[in-house]
Amino acid sequence: MRKVIIMGAGGRDFHNFNVVFRQDPETQVVAFTATQIPGIAGRTYPPSLAGPLYPEGIPIRPEEELTDLVRSHGVDEVILAYSDLKHETVMHKASLVLAAGADFRLLGPDATMLGSSKPVVAVCAVRTGCGKSQTSRKVGQTLLGAGLRVALVRHPMPYGDLEAMRVQRFATLEDIDASHPTVEEREEYEEPVRLGMVMYAGVDYEAILRQAEQEADVIVWDGGNNDLPFYKPDLMIVVTDPLRPGHELMYHPGETNIRMADVVVINKVDSAAAHDVEAVVENVQGVNPLAQLVFAESPPVLDDGPDLRGKTVLVVDDGPTLTHGEMPFGAGLVAARRAGAAKIADPRPYAAGSLRDVFEKWPQLANSLPAMGYSDEQLRELEQTINAVECDVVVTGTPIDLGRLITSRHPIRHVRYELEELGHPTIADILEPIALRAKPEVVIP
Repeated sequence: MRKVIIMGAGGRDFHNFNVVFRQDPETQVVAFTATQIPGIAGRTYPPSLAGPLYPEGIPIRPEEELTDLVRSHGVDEVILAYSDLKHETVMHKASLVLAAGADFRLLGPDATMLGSSKPVVAVCAVRTGCGKSQTSRKVGQTLLGAGLRVALVRHPMPYGDLEAMRVQRFATLEDIDASHPTVEEREEYEEPVRLGMVMYAGVDYEAILRQAEQEADVIVWDGGNNDLPFYKPDLMIVVTDPLRPGHELMYHPGETNIRMADVVVINKVDSAAAHDVEAVVENVQGVNPLAQLVFAESPPVLDDGPDLRGKTVLVVDDGPTLTHGEMPFGAGLVAARRAGAAKIADPRPYAAGSLRDVFEKWPQLANSLPAMGYSDEQLRELEQTINAVECDVVVTGTPIDLGRLITSRHPIRHVRYELEELGHPTIADILEPIALRAKPEVVIP
């Protein structure tokens, strides 16, 4: 019996187990280890999901215990199963495992991607915060506009009851509300549903795929962080960010995505310096010269509300982009400055509860408050922090209506951003073969 630990963060780790190990009688997965996302360590992957070989489930332990777990269980192999890590960081973790006496392994696409009976378009990225979400929405809207039925399947965010989350389907905002989601889940689910797409997510991605195939002509895989797709794509679109030039070759598994891509979106060309855009293009073409390039911008657009000129503004931006995405700002800050804000409030002195730990871990965040809300308590802490800051207006750069979730003593202006291609090819151009395969009579508008 080969003993294995899977290093993960509540997503890719579960998928790798389900696909590769759940029915393998010659392997015993003794634990998952958790990092990146709060509130996961100390739980158990339940027997109903782990299968008959694991009648007591599988413990989820903090990654800090990895060395002790390897030694105390006599572990033979540790598998890294999470994303958005510097290549250097991956090797530090490998060195830790090797020093404890175990093998270190990465599972590849052939072992972990599931095949579909329907065409699959995968949207992935080289880093968190590149613009996957608006690219996925653009893909979905284009296919919907051609009269196709679209199921958008989101990379897992299993932060709640894992058994209840095995297969999740969202067709209305009420469906989303009923699942009691975290802020991060709402950020990914709400806008596609408003646009008429059916959203799927959960834990068991083969079961999700088989259900989605029953009601969709095309499956759109909406990736998380810079992870690889869980489904084998017929078209793989990878989004890059010239505000972080060079990162497309520096992070795991983002570089793998670039090398596998059929299409690479060079996003944010309106915000980035020209020489940084050229650097990203050169890097992409150096490792994948056959990929089609789509140039795009994602201009932030403020909803109606109080004038920002000369005002003090608190910016609340997308949490994962600011934290493990390592961006010092997001769309909210860009929009506030363009609208003439005189001062951007520093949220750090007002941080409540666990948000103090967030600012300590991510010291670059002087001008933006991450929209953290992985629990009801943390959402209350976010509300307390916002209300404690002395400002005139709150500008939110998250894809959700934060005012639905908290009570703010300040007026809130929301920022929206959608992908806008520059020149050709466009997303519609590259989707035409997929649409024709789904329905030969279809016409992309």
